[in-house]
Amino acid sequence: MNENHVLRLTGICGIAAGALAAVAVPLYFVHSGPPPAGNVLARILLNLLTCAALLVFLAGLRHVIRSAGPAFAWPASVVFGAGLAYVTVTLVAASVEAGIVLENPGGRLDPTVDGPLAHANMLLHGSAARLLTAVLLAAAGSAILRAGVLPRWTGYTAHAVAAVNLAFVPSLFFGTDAARFYSAVGWGNTALTAALLVYWAFAVGIALLRRTSPAGGRAAARPA
Repeated sequence: MNENHVLRLTGICGIAAGALAAVAVPLYFVHSGPPPAGNVLARILLNLLTCAALLVFLAGLRHVIRSAGPAFAWPASVVFGAGLAYVTVTLVAASVEAGIVLENPGGRLDPTVDGPLAHANMLLHGSAARLLTAVLLAAAGSAILRAGVLPRWTGYTAHAVAAVNLAFVPSLFFGTDAARFYSAVGWGNTALTAALLVYWAFAVGIALLRRTSPAGGRAAARPA
């Protein structure tokens, strides 16, 4: 697989992750009470597909950062390591949610707050995921700005999203009301802020695809 193919696949997967999240996030707000099993399973399926696309995107992003030289091998490893941990945490959280719904298919329970493992699952959806995202994006933003492998705005937005995620890490002290914006499992924490990572991946994916286009390739080859 040549360099253009890697960049194109990385871009496509970044865009796919963002598009899938854009479909999944509204499903969390459709029902005011416990959602029906179909709703929960649909958003879990979308989350699984998002994780698959995000994993390929992060592997490609590591490749892009490492291509800047040996000095960037370490930040590239931090990006992929934190991203892999994030995807793992997300898959575990989705599996626990699915288990609650599959055991109680009548729609009587909200898997984010009800069930024997729901409270243990809250950190996976909230503070743990937010911290891993902050590490991932802080490393990615720094590497992008230092190496110049992507447009500078992708580095600045990575730092901005990392800061937002870091601000939600202490939410574990603010209760378990899912209807609140800022709580261990609040909608601002687990739905809105969680989606910022994949929306950033969507934007980076577009930047990478533009880089592989004939016009983008000529611009990259032109001396500064």
